[in-house]
Amino acid sequence: MNMNHLENLLRRYKDENVTIKSISGGVYEGRISEITNDYVSLRRGDGGQRDEVFLLYQSIESILPAGDDA
Repeated sequence: MNMNHLENLLRRYKDENVTIKSISGGVYEGRISEITNDYVSLRRGDGGQRDEVFLLYQSIESILPAGDDA
C-alpha cells in the first residue's frame, strides 16, 4: 500500500476507534491518537489503565473502522 495513501486514510479516522492488522498477524484495536510520516499511535484502555501502541506503516496490512453497536 502506498504510504501517502495509508497516511491519508489514517488521518480520515483520527480520534476514532479502529482495528489494525499487522503483517506479522497481530491485531491492534484502539483510538488513533497520533499520526506521523512513519508511524501511527493507538491509545487503548479506559480509566486508570491506558496503553499506547506505536505501529510503523510498513507493518500495517489492513485497517478497519470500529463499527457502532446499534
